[in-house]
Amino acid sequence: MRVLIAGGGTGGHLFPGIALAEEVSTRHPKNDVVFIGTDRGLEARVVPAAGYHFAAIPSRGLKGMGFGKFLLGVVTLPLSFISAWRLLRKYQPDVVVGVGGYSSGPVVMAAWMMGLPTAIQEQNAVPGFTNKVLGRFVKAVFLAFEEARAFFPQSTVYVIGNPIRGKLMENFLRPHKPHERFTILVFGGSLGAKGVNSRVLDALSHLDDLKEKLHFIHQTGKADLETVRKGYAERGFHAEVLEFIDDMSTAYGSSELVICRAGATTLAELTVCKKASILIPFPFATDDHQAMNAQAMVKAGAALMFRESALTGERLAEEVRGLLREPERLKKMERAAGLLGRPEAAKELAEVCVQMMLDKWGPKGRHRAERAGQAVAAAPKHADKKP
Repeated sequence: MRVLIAGGGTGGHLFPGIALAEEVSTRHPKNDVVFIGTDRGLEARVVPAAGYHFAAIPSRGLKGMGFGKFLLGVVTLPLSFISAWRLLRKYQPDVVVGVGGYSSGPVVMAAWMMGLPTAIQEQNAVPGFTNKVLGRFVKAVFLAFEEARAFFPQSTVYVIGNPIRGKLMENFLRPHKPHERFTILVFGGSLGAKGVNSRVLDALSHLDDLKEKLHFIHQTGKADLETVRKGYAERGFHAEVLEFIDDMSTAYGSSELVICRAGATTLAELTVCKKASILIPFPFATDDHQAMNAQAMVKAGAALMFRESALTGERLAEEVRGLLREPERLKKMERAAGLLGRPEAAKELAEVCVQMMLDKWGPKGRHRAERAGQAVAAAPKHADKKP
């Protein structure tokens, strides 16, 4: 079976696609996965490093852009479709899955026009513009949040959670072991977040008496790397400061508390890794979807959430101090996060893809499905699909 995964741009879109690729690839040695994105997105570096084939198309965003960039996006759109069409003819996938980001639009639409089985995976409680459009055409819509169901035709919806990369899954079964110092993992997404970085640095001056008890692992993004390194060093705190963390599994496993944005993929990782968190939603997220994502974690008792505009370094320090002082409260948050985890999401998504292939290609699809290591059963038992 060959699955083509379209989209990316950020880790939130890309990493569920990587998780699906891992699941498909491990089912049979002859299965393969191809990614299509842009040469400007995170996928151009991460996909080849993960061992999967990557091809780029010219594609640009349309929504939320200034007039000049919007016009450039409109002009680029025909080229995107032509490139997508050529790549689909070249790779002849059995199934095409869009994971969000503007490059997924032309690829999934071209695949639909060619009669290929198509699906999208929406990570957030409020769908992005591209997926809202594609959801009217595709055969299957995979959701992580029940709140997103209302935006799509009900006959196509599967609420299965966000797929998580295999290495992160190790944390789901790994017992928590206290570390020498209370370790706080800080990150603001794959590109970093200035608002998160500055709040954490501001908090340090209010945690001075705890500096020997605390250790930070901090992903800053490129722009703030030196500033954050200098900030920790000047205040005398123990910290590993990195532009980008490649091994997130080890980072999660090494931490007692996570301070981060509230992207849907991040939240899925927090639940599978059973981590307590302080969430600072990106204030300019489309339709405020990060805040809506975070509310599910807060409601379950797995996280604390603060608006960036209302959060000061002093308040953040108070919350860190409180969780350090109340280990039972921290453990309760960890247990609540673990109960929200959906470790089977990638498997369930792959099973539906195999069934889509089978429905489309008939006996030929049956042969491919069996070769893919999938019994010819229909939808996954645990997927929440309602007609």
